[in-house]
Amino acid sequence: MSLESIPIQAFLIVSSVLFCIGIWGLLNSRNAVRVLMSIELMLNAVNINLMAFSSYVDNNLIQGQVFTIFVITVAAAEAAVGLAILLSLYRNRITVDMESFNLLKW
Repeated sequence: MSLESIPIQAFLIVSSVLFCIGIWGLLNSRNAVRVLMSIELMLNAVNINLMAFSSYVDNNLIQGQVFTIFVITVAAAEAAVGLAILLSLYRNRITVDMESFNLLKW
């Protein structure tokens, strides 16, 4: 099955479902690791959109693929920095519950 036989609506539906799951996980979760995973899900939904539109608009240009690589690198950096912050908070508070993080409050 080639990419041309799959309609763009299928990619948009999968991407919107992933994005909605990510937003639900972001708003509903109190665990900081789960929040980071929800952000990664949302970024993956954006990557699916970028690749689908790049393939359907002009198959010869690789603009969507380049933006997808940039999003992947930003997501990797976000995951590394986020996990480092969570590890340091876990060492100080012995929990990863978002409600107990009040270090930056006035």
